[in-house]
Amino acid sequence: MAATQLFITYFAMISAIMLSAFGELSVDFYDEVCPQALPTIKVMVEEAIALEPRMGASLVRLHFHDCFVNGCDGSILLDDTPDFIGEKTAAPNNNSVRGFDVIDQIKAAVNLACLGNVVSCADILAVAARDSVVALGGGSYDVLLGRRDTTTASRDAANTNIPSPLLDLPDLIANFESHGLGLVDLVALSGAHSLGFSRCLLFRNRIYNETSTIDGDFAASLQAVCPPSGDDDKLAPLDESPVSFDTAYYQDLVESRGLLHSDQQLFKGDGSLAGELVQKYSGNRDAFWADFGTAMIRMGNLSPLTGSDGEIRENCRVAN
Repeated sequence: MAATQLFITYFAMISAIMLSAFGELSVDFYDEVCPQALPTIKVMVEEAIALEPRMGASLVRLHFHDCFVNGCDGSILLDDTPDFIGEKTAAPNNNSVRGFDVIDQIKAAVNLACLGNVVSCADILAVAARDSVVALGGGSYDVLLGRRDTTTASRDAANTNIPSPLLDLPDLIANFESHGLGLVDLVALSGAHSLGFSRCLLFRNRIYNETSTIDGDFAASLQAVCPPSGDDDKLAPLDESPVSFDTAYYQDLVESRGLLHSDQQLFKGDGSLAGELVQKYSGNRDAFWADFGTAMIRMGNLSPLTGSDGEIRENCRVAN
């Protein structure tokens, strides 16, 4: 009996080692090594958002833009080095993606709480995105953990893989499919635009040239903020409640008040499946939150580095 129990214990240990080696993500990855990791991230995110509510949108966006470039590996956080040009100055990120200092603060607090460097920057991005959604009134979802950090980054890959706000629906669908994500993922994840702001540069063409697909009063109100030329960095909210994770984004699309071209492409009033999903989410908060959470989990599982691949960075801006 003792020998049998010993074998079972040994088998369980080997199974655990093999599971780690094969790189399975899990919700309880840090439960043993650092049970204070997730509570620490939550507190830090809540403090950052209390100081600047807009930061919630920025932290969600960091996770999205990280995952769409060679997987969820923390590459977006790396500064340039003599060996590579990183993703921070890629067209979709330059003068746009922000919150790097908040991630630095979270990483330092987590390292202190864990008495060492055991939580990856990629996992911090994933958890901070979820905690931002919850802090701004959205529904929670489980985050799978166990990602490790890459040691390199690519501006060219960021320019190629992050979907542009100027894309038409077929190109948006193709971009998401290239990452293993479907139409429901596209429409649900676009709901992250329930939070945050966009630069005049990115919506100027829509408010001056897309007169057939934009509400006239809405366009006029935006023209007062964003002139035909200049003032590229002037900001406008992505929906009418930019610091509340609600369904106003989808309601705006139904009313032809989507700020970005790519947003309004999801709803054209033509009976498409994308349009049906927009209408569904516009009137059903729980359905939106459920599909958004599922899509975030799917996105967070894009090509993670696990097991012995990559590393856990001490400083999220540089490789160890």
